[in-house]
Amino acid sequence: MLAVVLLLAILAGLGWLWWQQKHTQKPAKQHDKSGEAAETPPTHQVVPTFVVVHRPAPPPPEEQAEASTNPVASVGSPSNSLPTVTPLPVIPPPPAEYPRPVRSLLEAQVALARLAISPGAIDGALGSQTRAALATFQHQNQLAATRTLDTNTEAALTLDGPLYTDYIVTTNDLARLQPLGKTWVAKSQQSALEYETILELVAKKAHSYQILVRKLNPDIDWTNVVAGTALKIPDIAYPTPSDRAAYVVIHLSDKYLEAFGTATNLLAHFPCSIAAKVEKRPVGELHVAVVAPHPNYTFDPEIFTDSPEAQAIGHKLVLHPGPNNPVGVAWIGLDKPGYGMHGTPGPEQIGRTESHGCFRLANWDAEYMVKLVWIGMPVYVEP
Repeated sequence: MLAVVLLLAILAGLGWLWWQQKHTQKPAKQHDKSGEAAETPPTHQVVPTFVVVHRPAPPPPEEQAEASTNPVASVGSPSNSLPTVTPLPVIPPPPAEYPRPVRSLLEAQVALARLAISPGAIDGALGSQTRAALATFQHQNQLAATRTLDTNTEAALTLDGPLYTDYIVTTNDLARLQPLGKTWVAKSQQSALEYETILELVAKKAHSYQILVRKLNPDIDWTNVVAGTALKIPDIAYPTPSDRAAYVVIHLSDKYLEAFGTATNLLAHFPCSIAAKVEKRPVGELHVAVVAPHPNYTFDPEIFTDSPEAQAIGHKLVLHPGPNNPVGVAWIGLDKPGYGMHGTPGPEQIGRTESHGCFRLANWDAEYMVKLVWIGMPVYVEP
């Protein structure tokens, strides 16, 4: 009996302990600030669960900067979408520099020459040949014939490209240079009547005075120019002729000639030299009889009656072609014996009254005339 009572007491104690443990493991309730009951989390360690959220990549820095200053992009955009970015304004390219009106007399000379309205050798000065070229341009464009670079002419005369270009000296340029004989006999003994210096060659290719080329290249030692040297020169090229000329008019009083097309449109205006003696200046209608590029020149003492050297030679001499040939690089003979239009080795002498009757042109103008004339073409010589 006593053992039974003892067993019941033990069971009762175990039951009490079980009940006590069960009720002490319940979490105590706390009150948050809102007054609602909240359970105290268990004291054992809880492993957190990570949730991967895919977000769009951030925009480039320049777009972020744009969005930060753009109310449309920064306000009211859903958090799970890309921001709206206003596109940058389209900036037009700067206006082309050319064509533009000329800004100086030198630019005007180059612009006129590019129209085959030659002001003579380019020098940046307002001489008689430049005045004649300006008057021709003014007449073409129905402007007042002021013969100067006035405001209206500046506005109408445009420069269609850069004023200058680089000329690169070649080995061929250097190889063709040679001294020019001082007498007719010495010249007749040369294989060619070529340029004497690289300065002369480059200046004539640029339709310019040598002094201008020197000014544009102040650091060049002209006695020691080597192949590969870059020289700054005016950029001049005559337009490609679209057709042959219908006729040519030579103005003796103003010392220039003009070539016209079939529609009486001006194709070229070039200064020229005329005969020193009035009686040797033919007036009226002549015609082209022969066209000879790069001609020989026949020296005839009978033409140079006032030359002691010519009279001492006493017979004809044949001189080889070249830019320093007495008739230059082209001969356009007329149907009056001994008369013609031709080039000359001295472009600085063009526009003067010094020839024996022919009409002298700068070599670059004579070369262009060869492209315009034809056998039988009328040439009208006006007083």
